[in-house]
Amino acid sequence: MQKLHRWTGDEPAHPPTQPLLYQVAYCSRASSDVDRAVLQRIVATAQRYNPAHGITGMLVFGSGVFFQWLEGPHEHVVALMQRLRGDPRHDTMVELSQGEEVRERLFPQWDMELVTSDHIREVLEDALESASDEHNLRALRHLLTCLEAGPLSGIQGG
Repeated sequence: MQKLHRWTGDEPAHPPTQPLLYQVAYCSRASSDVDRAVLQRIVATAQRYNPAHGITGMLVFGSGVFFQWLEGPHEHVVALMQRLRGDPRHDTMVELSQGEEVRERLFPQWDMELVTSDHIREVLEDALESASDEHNLRALRHLLTCLEAGPLSGIQGG
């Protein structure tokens, strides 16, 4: 069950219908044994686990780097991040952003989607074109900026 934002004080009397979503974006270096078969197992596990916990997101892999966007109920995303930090397939995990707010999901139909590094820009630009929620627009612009010159710049073309 997703919790909804609780209105207080002088805020409108009608609460929003969108859920309060917690999101985390992170990068990590993959262990040397991560190959296509390992990636397929990771995605298959996520596609079973995530729907049961209200989590959606995408996973990008290239040049030995994982990039992942996760969103859903705070407690479930935090629990998943704890599992991922303990996963030996990840090394040097760095959170790029995290936050909790009332908004639409960036990737509402993706329990977990594997995106190749060659297509990450296209996926983010398509999401940006279809986004109407100001929070999502800001998050997508931030991810594209990171892709251009920041911590994600090394995963393209890998």
